[in-house]
Amino acid sequence: MRNPQMAPHGDGSGAAEEAAAGGAEKRPVSTIVILIAMQTEALPVVNRFQLVEDQDSLFPKGVPWVRYHGTYKDLNINLIWPGKDPSSGVDSVGTISASLVTYASIQALKPDLIINAGTAGGFKAKGASISDVFLASEVAFHDRRIPIPVFDLYGVGLRPAFSTPNLVKELNLKVGKLSTGDSLDMSQQDEATIFANDATIKDMEGAAIAYVADILKVPAIFVKAVTDIVDGDKPTAEEFLQNLATVTAALDQTVCQVVEFINGKCLSDL
Repeated sequence: MRNPQMAPHGDGSGAAEEAAAGGAEKRPVSTIVILIAMQTEALPVVNRFQLVEDQDSLFPKGVPWVRYHGTYKDLNINLIWPGKDPSSGVDSVGTISASLVTYASIQALKPDLIINAGTAGGFKAKGASISDVFLASEVAFHDRRIPIPVFDLYGVGLRPAFSTPNLVKELNLKVGKLSTGDSLDMSQQDEATIFANDATIKDMEGAAIAYVADILKVPAIFVKAVTDIVDGDKPTAEEFLQNLATVTAALDQTVCQVVEFINGKCLSDL
């Protein structure tokens, strides 16, 4: 069942809106958006589903965002990669790009479901190992510190992911809480908040995507493959680069299984 925070919110007009929301639950998912931050993570999925790059962009002129699209069985698949930063030439990772491209993708494509797929750091103390693939149960920020009552809760921005018990059971996926921040490493302050968030995995996009999906009332799920052990003995950047290719293959396989499972199903069946 859809989490309340991910359900359409009415304006009090009553039964018609409730019926429309119920209809969305029972209608087979037809259009999905897959958001992936890095080209290395995105291309295996693009190739697997034989997606083609959009030559006539749906997005504003000048942005680096790239859309790959195609059809798989009954699904219209749109994979969005934020592209390369125009100034530095590296992947446009982080919460700002993720927020912008999520908003633009929802406005342009009106998806039934968003899948944020990517790599993440994992905590061995919470049972994570290299190449594990997790489905996030909740998402929150760990670097938005606003020590004022209520603003502190806004800063953390805790949100449930769209609940998919059948998907978890069918694919035997691990489930854990995801914490998001704009730094690859982890400061002591970040660590304290991540611990408070009870996170098993940490990334640089998830909570930002969840925020936009929530305010626009589009269900979102988060598929994260572990490249590095945050509470391990290896430097994060070194371990991330060492494992990226192998873990990306595991991520690609799982995303394929998720898409296969979604095909032909309604949101309420996930």
